[in-house]
Amino acid sequence: MGFNEKVHAYLAARYYVRLTDRFGERGKAAFIQATQRYAEQRGRRMAQRAIRDGQPLTFATYLRYGEWVNSEEATALGCANNSEVLATGRDYVKRVTVCPWHTQFAEMGLTDAGEEYCRHLDNSICRGFNPYLDYRVPQTLHRSPCCIHIVRDANPGPGPWKKDPKNLCGFDYHCGHSYWTYREVAAAIFGKEGEEVAHGVLEDFTETYGPEMAETLQSYRDTDFDRCD
Repeated sequence: MGFNEKVHAYLAARYYVRLTDRFGERGKAAFIQATQRYAEQRGRRMAQRAIRDGQPLTFATYLRYGEWVNSEEATALGCANNSEVLATGRDYVKRVTVCPWHTQFAEMGLTDAGEEYCRHLDNSICRGFNPYLDYRVPQTLHRSPCCIHIVRDANPGPGPWKKDPKNLCGFDYHCGHSYWTYREVAAAIFGKEGEEVAHGVLEDFTETYGPEMAETLQSYRDTDFDRCD
């Protein structure tokens, strides 16, 4: 197995476990802030590419400038993201019924971690892209039959919103981004103890996925995740 959505979810899950085990509610708050920072960086990269291409920072542009599509691994495992757009008029409404992130968190028995991650992720990506867009996630698969995503006054039109392959990033990049951004936030808040948490997550990752994938993760140490390619 290579880098994919489930590997990406694993990293967030292990940060949640190690942060909350060590720092309790403060660890949970740090996890949320790290998730938000990671997501906002993704959104800013999307906005940078859109501006470079002369595109307005509308929600329709947001839909076209996403950085990932379903991986072959998730598709083969039967957990690739499956969603249905319910409305595209004034408000955009989407329902998600299958998600590899939900699958991974569930397999690890970490419903609380998944709920906190998904409650803060997509609205933070959108905020990084354009803070004036009103993106809400009132429920997730972790505690409900489906995820619901609502963007107020989005007016995206009927679509389709096909993503440009040149804007996509591999899941090795996304996993490197996740590991190092969570590490940065943990260290900023908790100093040496935060670094120890991140080192523990890397040990967990190495034990689960092997030293070669861990080495790839570490190769992103000096990447500036605030900049698009």
